[in-house]
Amino acid sequence: MCLVIEDSATQFLSNVVTSAFPGISVHSTPSVKQAQSWLHERSTNVKSKPLYLALVDLSLSDGAGSGLDVIRSLKEKEPHAQSVVVTIYEEDKYLFEALSAGAVGYLLKKDDPSFLSDILKRICNNEPPLSPSIANRLIEYFREPEKDSTIKTELTIRERETLAHLARGLTVAEAAGRMGLSAQTVAGYVKVIYQKLHVSNRAEATREAIRRGLV
Repeated sequence: MCLVIEDSATQFLSNVVTSAFPGISVHSTPSVKQAQSWLHERSTNVKSKPLYLALVDLSLSDGAGSGLDVIRSLKEKEPHAQSVVVTIYEEDKYLFEALSAGAVGYLLKKDDPSFLSDILKRICNNEPPLSPSIANRLIEYFREPEKDSTIKTELTIRERETLAHLARGLTVAEAAGRMGLSAQTVAGYVKVIYQKLHVSNRAEATREAIRRGLV
């Protein structure tokens, strides 16, 4: 079974997945709130069909959160389901935050639908479905020279814990709650982390955390 989350009357993602996997059962929902509600209902129904795949449009955002929040929920509640982002966003900010949240693939809507279906099929062979431009971006990024090989040992346990929470999309206040600390203390950790990683924002910190294996 596949979960499709898209705010579109064209059923673009549903058509892509049914083309890739003819006969697959698809549950389509137009909002994050409805997707979260559906996942909650599944968790209380032992007769639910196994969920193997989820296509998530990152442009969705409502009172229940964003597409990234759905990916995190899937990772927690449906560990066997593989989340694939299909979006218009090509920026590193969205790419690395999605991968950090638990996405196993990242496809761009600008690509031809038949091409997207063919790439999506690769997931059956444990190959990450990535649009060519995204795959090239990842290769380029990981080819960039290391800034400082001592950073991993320089970060304290608390700083690593803070960085892990930031990379998963938590706010400073939310991270503080998880760590049992004040928001002011965690904000101080964030400042130090940025200095040590030589970055200036959350997206850059997430990229560095992933590349250096800190989270």
